[in-house]
Amino acid sequence: MVISSRTARKIILLSGVLLLLLVVLSVFIGRYPKPGLMPLDVLKTDALAYRLVTNLRLPRIITAVLLGMALSAAGTVLQVIFANPLVEPGFLGVSQGAAFGAAFSIIFISPALWSVQLSAFICAFLGMGLSYLIARRVRFGGWVLRLIMAGIAISAFFSSGVGILKMVADPLSQLPDITFWMLGGLWSITWQKLLSILPAVLLGLSVLVLMRWRLNLLSLNDQSSFSLGLSPSRERLLILIAAVMVTAAVISVAGIVGWIGLIMPQIARRLFGANTRYVLPGAILLGGIFALICDDLARTLFPGELPLGILTSLIGAVVFLFLLARGHQGTRV
Repeated sequence: MVISSRTARKIILLSGVLLLLLVVLSVFIGRYPKPGLMPLDVLKTDALAYRLVTNLRLPRIITAVLLGMALSAAGTVLQVIFANPLVEPGFLGVSQGAAFGAAFSIIFISPALWSVQLSAFICAFLGMGLSYLIARRVRFGGWVLRLIMAGIAISAFFSSGVGILKMVADPLSQLPDITFWMLGGLWSITWQKLLSILPAVLLGLSVLVLMRWRLNLLSLNDQSSFSLGLSPSRERLLILIAAVMVTAAVISVAGIVGWIGLIMPQIARRLFGANTRYVLPGAILLGGIFALICDDLARTLFPGELPLGILTSLIGAVVFLFLLARGHQGTRV
């Protein structure tokens, strides 16, 4: 499907407006003072409701939007670079590396939130670094194939490590912490945690958005990209670092939240075609919308909060099956 630039800009503008409206609406959705939509005058008269909104709900809403944007942006650029619509942000051992780092911190360092967050961030980057170094040393196949194989191997190593750490964890205290972190959720978000990831997310997203013009060229083979004035290896590495940066940042505070980075890029390509000039910003906005809706449902659907990772996986799987049922729409990665 090919759409005009004017139509693409209109869809992006409407998506941005919808996201802003959802952010405002989400501020008033919750279980206090009663389940449902909070009237505006309650904030003026109820001090507890005001503190709840400003200190808990608002940073959580912003983090949910950043989570969706980061994972969608990372998924989009990785699917373009690897020419594979089934690639997602945790593909290079990032998600499993973060899970290993969080579990390691809970058991051996400290269960404090800052320690878990820092350890998850470091190990997420370690997973990407190991995948890259192994791919450089392997001589079989092309660069993309080598990186894919290395990412699969590193993910398996970290996944095995997480299993070992679960075996040695205290079943009464440490194991539940590890399990809930891996399920994904934003129940512990505060302004401090939001501000701790904000610079990395904004920097990484800025790099990806500014380089969206070159992604179309990087999707070509190296010879074609080089003849058009690009340095394919260097620019791909820069984009990979930016994608891993935003993914590691949001995973470090939200845990493992799947399917957003897999589904949103595919929906964006259905709407905008294959031109990453529009696909990337469209996917970013759609990801923010999807993550925010899922988080609103997670905290309001039942008396007890649902883990966000479970909800995104459930809805994402349904959407994925719907896209498969609709068949090929003439777009490609």
